[in-house]
Amino acid sequence: MRGDDMVQFELSDDTPVYVISVAAQLSGLHPQTLRAYDRLGLVCPGRSAGRGRRYSLRDILALREVQRLSQEEGVNLNGIKRILELESQEQRSRMLLAELHTEVNQLRAELESTRAVAARLAGLLRSSRNARAALVPVRRSDTQVTAPPPGPEAPPAGDQASAAALGNNANLRETNDG
Repeated sequence: MRGDDMVQFELSDDTPVYVISVAAQLSGLHPQTLRAYDRLGLVCPGRSAGRGRRYSLRDILALREVQRLSQEEGVNLNGIKRILELESQEQRSRMLLAELHTEVNQLRAELESTRAVAARLAGLLRSSRNARAALVPVRRSDTQVTAPPPGPEAPPAGDQASAAALGNNANLRETNDG
């Protein structure tokens, strides 16, 4: 078989590859102890298609930690289980915190970008108003807008659409400023 024909895959620390006898040797424990730890939920290995236990490198390290806590520290198995649960929970919390920090940083960058765009648009709007005023003078001397007096009085019939378009029901009156 040539190198090009070989199937490439990566093994991580969580890939269950070691059968129980190899895991027992690597951890320095008896296979029956590994089975007991599995039943107690201390170290739960993966399973093969035939339901055989397969231990990962991370499982081996956990088995060694269980042995250390039991033999050297004198912690009982229930205490060890709680310690392992808390360590796992802490690890998940740290990962979540790192993800949230990344998300906050992305949102800050987006906010800065949005603020920069808004500032540019505001500047363009200001300059466009100034340029429009200088290029095309608008003369409003022929139309005067006044508010209607209080009461149910309606605007003149011809100017109803114009007054409604202003939104205030204002009356438009033609003036002769000519």
